[in-house]
Amino acid sequence: MKHIFYLFISVFIGSQFAMAQPKVYQFNLKQEINPAAWRTTRIAIENAKQQKADVLLIHMNTFGGMLDYADSIRSAILTAPMKTVVFIDNNAASAGALIAIACDKIYMHKGASIGAASVVNAEGEVLPEKYQSYMRGLMRTTAESKGRNPKIAEGFVDPDLEIPNIKPKGKVLTFTTSEAIANGFCDAEASSIKELLAKEGLKSYDLEVYQPTLIDNIIGFLINPAVSGILILLIIGGIYFELQAPGIGFALLVSVVAALLFFAPLYLEGLADNWEILLFIVGIALLVLEIFLIPGFGIFGILGIVMIISGLAFSLILNDFFDFSVTSGERLTNSFLLVLLSMIGAVVVGAFFGGNILKSKMFKRLVLEDEQQATQGYQVRKPETTFIGKTGFAKTDLRPSGKIEIDGNWYDAVSNDGFIENGTNIVVSKIENYNLVVRKSDS
Repeated sequence: MKHIFYLFISVFIGSQFAMAQPKVYQFNLKQEINPAAWRTTRIAIENAKQQKADVLLIHMNTFGGMLDYADSIRSAILTAPMKTVVFIDNNAASAGALIAIACDKIYMHKGASIGAASVVNAEGEVLPEKYQSYMRGLMRTTAESKGRNPKIAEGFVDPDLEIPNIKPKGKVLTFTTSEAIANGFCDAEASSIKELLAKEGLKSYDLEVYQPTLIDNIIGFLINPAVSGILILLIIGGIYFELQAPGIGFALLVSVVAALLFFAPLYLEGLADNWEILLFIVGIALLVLEIFLIPGFGIFGILGIVMIISGLAFSLILNDFFDFSVTSGERLTNSFLLVLLSMIGAVVVGAFFGGNILKSKMFKRLVLEDEQQATQGYQVRKPETTFIGKTGFAKTDLRPSGKIEIDGNWYDAVSNDGFIENGTNIVVSKIENYNLVVRKSDS
């Protein structure tokens, strides 16, 4: 009976001990610090909160990335309710250094490095002083919040700062593992996660590693700035082709699908807000209104283009209804440049390759080329080459597409001179994609 009692006690104590095992939640930052990295961090911290983890462990190897997303990650780590530990197994450069020093504990693999946090552009060129000043401030306040030397943290950014016996003037500071330990920017060297946790006094623990789902990977892929640029090109290109050949439909479908793929993941990530999407939609509406209902090209068209560009650009960056305090000026500029270059690229592709694309066999399989309207008493048919040189007049406004009348018959036509007003004399210059291409007649 006594043995049974002891057995019961030991099982009970063992079960209680097992239940009391510390919970460690780990996620990886082994890529550029960008929207996808911010998404991973946010989800991992939320999961760790829900599971009441005791330790949030970051496995890091990054050369840095976008400052605004690094600042968001830094802030999330600073406010995390559990202990935060980072394991640098190779690099924590630039934005990575900012994130690392936001953690309660820093461990580094032998041969790893931390530092070199000057703000640079995509070409690696050091940005103006206002960017460096902002980064120095972030590094100082982050280091202070964790009891680390703020002067050394500033030295990661400022080459002009001299720190006796640590950093000469004229060089940006980077620490090796041993140097970081000696100067309080690394708690200890570790060769693995297991060794790190042992040095934290965790011999028995429940470790869970965040594994991105397929949906996470898809969203992370779609919010990549390069992919966003391609989607913008498809949005604008689709609109351009639809205006060049109305009634085709396929180009509009491409544009709509690209817009959904562009805005949906950004909306889910909290980047694209309702007002930014509405700004884009209203811009499209104004542009369509200008093209199809108002002669010429004026205020509605210009305002529509500005709103389209703004809606797309603002959706790519962190802001709170025109409050861009969490976003660097460079990110805001780059966002607009990305949209503008993508739009220019779409127009250039359309201008140089549009005709070939519309006439390709693959495109013709995907679209309905002919439109028949019995109520108008005519059927669309491919004009003969004898139409070239014939004269007539515009039956409707050509914007640049519309209807013309030649010898009493109506035909689809596309203007080669931009807008042609209803009633203007025209002459057929060529035939393209079942449409007569016309210009204003000199007579």
